[in-house]
Amino acid sequence: MFSSVAHLARANPFNAPHLQLVYDGLAGPCSSPSGPPGPPRRSRNLAAAAVEEQYSCDYGSGRFFILCGVGGIISCGTTHTALVPLDLVKCRMQVDPQKYKGIFNGFSVTLKEDGVRGLAKGWAPTFIGYSMQGLCKFGFYEVFKVLYSNMLGEENTYLWRTSLYLAASASAEFFADIALAPMEAAKVRIQTQPGYANTLRDAAPKMYKEEGINAFYKGVAPLWMRQIPYTMMKFACFERTVEALYKFVVPKPRSECSKAEQLVVTFVAGYIAGVFCAIVSHPADSVVSVLNKEKGSSASQVLQRLGFKGVWKGLFARIIMIGTLTALQWFIYDSVKVYFRLPRPPPPEMPESLKKKLGLTQ
Repeated sequence: MFSSVAHLARANPFNAPHLQLVYDGLAGPCSSPSGPPGPPRRSRNLAAAAVEEQYSCDYGSGRFFILCGVGGIISCGTTHTALVPLDLVKCRMQVDPQKYKGIFNGFSVTLKEDGVRGLAKGWAPTFIGYSMQGLCKFGFYEVFKVLYSNMLGEENTYLWRTSLYLAASASAEFFADIALAPMEAAKVRIQTQPGYANTLRDAAPKMYKEEGINAFYKGVAPLWMRQIPYTMMKFACFERTVEALYKFVVPKPRSECSKAEQLVVTFVAGYIAGVFCAIVSHPADSVVSVLNKEKGSSASQVLQRLGFKGVWKGLFARIIMIGTLTALQWFIYDSVKVYFRLPRPPPPEMPESLKKKLGLTQ
């Protein structure tokens, strides 16, 4: 799949114009029979070499997709694991609101009962599960973005770019949740059922003995309900927020911003996207937490029992968690791209052919 998409990416509008502009900016004006002579050939060769050295691979190549997946592993695995204490309290508030009445009360009760080590319960399935999810989420997002872009063509890619972000992220998250589901189920059992298991090594065999393989995948449909809207918002809102920040807030073009300044924009856009993500996906998150705790319950039964008010329990904690999480994930992911010298195309601009059709150019 990667090889076929990489072949299509050679004509991808997210890639070619950007690289051409970089080359033109470095190489300077070319000589022509009727105009003044251009720079010496050696200068042009040095400029071409600089372009080759700027990126470690082509946009849309197999190496590009693999390294994007590595970036997803690092960004999702580390951030979710770092926020395990907050996630634990949030899950306990959702499944036992009578005992854990708020975020601060939840931390207090957990510390009294389990001590400081109790706040780290579920770190192993969290790290493994969300690393696998990050691999698929970010890696496949780049794959589907290139694939769908080539299906649409350059002009429609620009006109329908929000729909493109939504479709690519939804497609990627479908596969990401299949990778996440088993570890998410184990994590919730460890965190919300006192005495059930303290480690993944204890929880996984016990779950399989009690319910078979269904124990690990019965929550995949609610996961799709939670994660697909979340990821669609995460990617589409982020992409459009970055575009808006460079257009209306940042006082200079992206090409004139340093790498550090670009990463600050990435962090701010990520946090804004994260707040919306938390709100959109919270009801399904509540259902998943309760469903994975209980045996024999269905998503519809849990939803009916919780009611409208119940599904919004723990929203404040989740906004803090997801806002921070999303901002850090985008920051780390973009930093990984910088470290590996991967192509990072600027916010899309209207193609010249479309400008002519709309009468925006002479």
